[in-house]
Amino acid sequence: MCSACFMDRRPWEEHGHEGPASRKNSAGVIESYIVVQGVPFLSKWKIYTPDGVQDILCDDCYQKRELEHKLRMLFRSYGFNEIEPPAIEFYDVFASEGSGIMQENMFKFFDQQGRILVLRPDITVPVARITATKFKDAVWPLRFSYIGNVYRYNDYGGGKQNEFTQAGVEIFGVNTPESDAEVISIAIQALKTSGLENFQIDIGQVEFFNGLMEETGLSEEEISQIRLLINRKDNVGLGGFLKRTDIREDLKQLIFDLPRLFGHSDVIGKARSYNLNEKSKAALDNIGRILEILDDYGHSQYISVDLGMLRDLMYDTGVIFRGFTYGVGFPILAGSRYDKLAGEFGKECPATGFTLGVNMVMMALQRQKIPAEKPATDTFVRYRQEGRAAAFELCSVLRRQGLNVELDVSGMTVQDAVKYAAEKNIGGVISILDEDNVDIHYVQSGETARVKISELLKR
Repeated sequence: MCSACFMDRRPWEEHGHEGPASRKNSAGVIESYIVVQGVPFLSKWKIYTPDGVQDILCDDCYQKRELEHKLRMLFRSYGFNEIEPPAIEFYDVFASEGSGIMQENMFKFFDQQGRILVLRPDITVPVARITATKFKDAVWPLRFSYIGNVYRYNDYGGGKQNEFTQAGVEIFGVNTPESDAEVISIAIQALKTSGLENFQIDIGQVEFFNGLMEETGLSEEEISQIRLLINRKDNVGLGGFLKRTDIREDLKQLIFDLPRLFGHSDVIGKARSYNLNEKSKAALDNIGRILEILDDYGHSQYISVDLGMLRDLMYDTGVIFRGFTYGVGFPILAGSRYDKLAGEFGKECPATGFTLGVNMVMMALQRQKIPAEKPATDTFVRYRQEGRAAAFELCSVLRRQGLNVELDVSGMTVQDAVKYAAEKNIGGVISILDEDNVDIHYVQSGETARVKISELLKR
């Protein structure tokens, strides 16, 4: 494609091109293209968005911003300070295995010095970087919250979107069941604040699994395979794999039973009936303590235990949890304890937190048909030229009173204004006649009243 046609805007034929044309595609849509040396160069992509991203429009955008505002206020009420990492990070921030993000899932590009950059695929990792570098000498514990977009190829966290919004909190500098329980409690409150009531939080413990694996004598590759099979709930594959190992029989049975160690707090008692090492016992004790605290929070009805839950994030070091609701086939939130992540950036520090998928929550609200508040304009104001200054002042006063006011900038007639207001669900139309007088047009009733501006402002 010759760029000169765009750069100097000379006629197409001066560059040896036949010029612009159009045609209908198989769907009947007219596509524009440019004929270059007898070959049509299609330019249709300018009207589309790339795969994995979307325009968020009007009511949906309003709903999203309102949800973000509610979450931001919730996090602040728990004493969290909001931070905003950059959207662009060095690839090295996420390059280690500890980040848990595969490099092929990142959007990568180069800066002017040839260094590899990425659009951030996660916010927890940058927050750990910030904690270990910008707050290494601060008084701990530290409480951070955030709301921002992340970018990953084909990620379920955004409903198969490549760009989606994460909201979350992180606590650095303390390793207690109380801190884990508070984070889970905030996650529950976040879902309730969003408008969801029917949801479930599954809690697991990676150290329980790690304790079992210590007894097997298996290689890291073999352990990874078992992890994958358990995550997939592939009982047939798991059973076949275990048969080919030299693991003692009682341990084989426990590993095979892991996907079924799911339910209420009694699951912990069932797990204790097996022959466990001290690491696995301590993991069960940890979950038990967290459940007791969550019961005191009054959250027991939302909690279940899943000892077969194993996330792909390599930085998990303790309790892990995921949130589910009806109408969405993916977790809408996830969290964990990750005591080693900050150490990747030079400062050892225990940590716990969670992230919530804002887009996923919106999807759940829509599919559960939970009504969402929509933006509304209260008043439409039109004016004659002699009443222009009065119109501007009236709009300012009404807006200061908390009303949403749209000013006519197209010179509508009264009839057109009333029709426009009815179509946009605007409550009424105010016509400024002069500096003193206005007509109020009530859209629903069709009635009209003439009043003084001073009288109107008293209402």
